[in-house]
Amino acid sequence: MYQKLAKTELHCHLDGSLSLPTIRQLAQIADITIPASDSDLRALVTAPQHCQNLMDYLRTFDFIRPLLQTQEALELAAYDVARQQAQENVIYSEIRFAPELSMDQGLTASQTIQAVLAGLKRAHEGFGIVSRALVCGMRQSDPDLTWDILSEVAHLAPQGLAGFDFAGDEHAFPPAKIQELIKKVQDLGYPLTLHAGECGCPQHIVQTLEMGIKRMGHAAAITHHPEIIAEFVKEGAVAELCLTSNLQTKAAPSLTDYPYQELRKAGAKITINTDNRTVSDTNLTKEYRLFNQYFATSPADFLTFNQNAISAAFTSQEEKDQLSRMLEEAYQPYL
Repeated sequence: MYQKLAKTELHCHLDGSLSLPTIRQLAQIADITIPASDSDLRALVTAPQHCQNLMDYLRTFDFIRPLLQTQEALELAAYDVARQQAQENVIYSEIRFAPELSMDQGLTASQTIQAVLAGLKRAHEGFGIVSRALVCGMRQSDPDLTWDILSEVAHLAPQGLAGFDFAGDEHAFPPAKIQELIKKVQDLGYPLTLHAGECGCPQHIVQTLEMGIKRMGHAAAITHHPEIIAEFVKEGAVAELCLTSNLQTKAAPSLTDYPYQELRKAGAKITINTDNRTVSDTNLTKEYRLFNQYFATSPADFLTFNQNAISAAFTSQEEKDQLSRMLEEAYQPYL
């Protein structure tokens, strides 16, 4: 049943979600030698089940970075991730990536995004999935570089660039520390989501709300803070929950510390996501099974969470209405 349920995904990182066959293709394109056995390769691109912290988890991405330095590679990667999503009945997704990490060999920011958008378009033509790209600024990078990248690519919105995000070292670079840069990006006039509350600091969620940002990646640190949850609900904010990833990185030290139950009881807007399909060895079907196993989440709940995702999606109202109708029809047999 979980495989068959229609799904949406708002929080999925391109470089953390590549399939092993595609990683092999990318390595061939880049002329980089990688392990011959899938088990050895998987060990390099999958984070430990129990990481020490978020930065320990993020080290896994160092292996992928050299593989995504050409437009051909980025198009193939985007197509691969959207294809994986479509195969488990994802009807809408937003796939995020940081252009900065694919500019080591001379690509411009615009070229990286054009390649990703081409891959998403090809997946739409092949599988019908509607996919949009989110561009990440890296919090720990030079703010001038990040601004140059984000401002350069804003004109690509009509082609499928949905909005922006800030990812990376949240602990050392909390929202307040990059507030000036965030404000400049907001002034571009495009939607913004933010990684917040992934490194154990609930105050980062408060700071994000104070900046008027209503979508948050992870928000795991909100647990056991009813006053912040109340403000989260009051502001109509949306949580991009990533269960497996958050348990791996210790964003939630245990299931008891995971925010799902408290957010749901308070009436918060919840969405379910993978974060990084390959790095966390997961997909949305697995995530749905885990939510049912741990929290007795029902198909009616999943429909609500998907409706939340469509409502919060960085796309047109017309497309939201169409996707909502598709969801309601798809869930009727399970309600």
